[in-house]
Amino acid sequence: MARRSMPVLKHLLTSSSTPTLRRSVTYMPRPGDGAPRPVTLIPGDGIGPLVTNAVEQVMEAMHAPVYFEKYDIHGDMMRVPSEVIESIKKNKVCLKGGLATPMGGGVSSLNVQLRKELDLYASLVNCFNLQGLPTRHENVDIVVIRENTEGEYAGLEHEVVPGVVESLKVITKFCSERIAKYAFEYAYLNNRKKVTAVHKANIMKLADGLFLESCREVATKYPGIKYNEIIVDNCCMQLVSKPEQFDVMVTPNLYGNLIANTAAGIAGGTGVMPGGNELIHIEYFKLP
Repeated sequence: MARRSMPVLKHLLTSSSTPTLRRSVTYMPRPGDGAPRPVTLIPGDGIGPLVTNAVEQVMEAMHAPVYFEKYDIHGDMMRVPSEVIESIKKNKVCLKGGLATPMGGGVSSLNVQLRKELDLYASLVNCFNLQGLPTRHENVDIVVIRENTEGEYAGLEHEVVPGVVESLKVITKFCSERIAKYAFEYAYLNNRKKVTAVHKANIMKLADGLFLESCREVATKYPGIKYNEIIVDNCCMQLVSKPEQFDVMVTPNLYGNLIANTAAGIAGGTGVMPGGNELIHIEYFKLP
């Protein structure tokens, strides 16, 4: 569906502009022999079953070498069943429809549980114009890469005294560097020209400041890719007025959620924009 897709082979790449640095990136291997491959399927809630059923029909019509292990779980369940987690770990690929997140109460989001349990630290959404689907803006082709495990969505909340609730925003250098490496490596491998870091460091100077610091450090390892920064509120205004200026965007958790949905709406709606949560290891090491 996307015009550019994430490579799925193991790469060992050396940058000519930085001869002392080698990047080692491990992606999920291809099946290779064309044998039918199991994929975990969670139809989910709302339009989820409609969307995933359409995918099943397309796969059947294509005679694609995949078959689905289907699990009937819903957002009002207390936890993701252990057999679903084991299926995803075994198959390495999961097609998931939307899971409803209860408002308030004591039931936590199953979406967040899946991300934490599987360490799905990168959310990637590619928003672009589709032929035959008229929209207000043209030449939109934005990739939103969102840190998926911490920030405001860490879920660390407590009631200090009756009527006063404290919700903690957690930002770590490890997770910030990891998502920045993912974004720049994606841009490098997919011939993207620019990475924009979205932040609110003018107010949250320590938390978002650490995120920006990490992005800047990683950016120095990719001199061929333009890097810039934008405050999240200005980003939203720029996104709805001139979205074609953006290429790859890297964001903390909450901002990425808002921006990805906005970008999807600009390009035609969330129902037609491809996206996923991924776990890809990127490590840097010096050559001897």
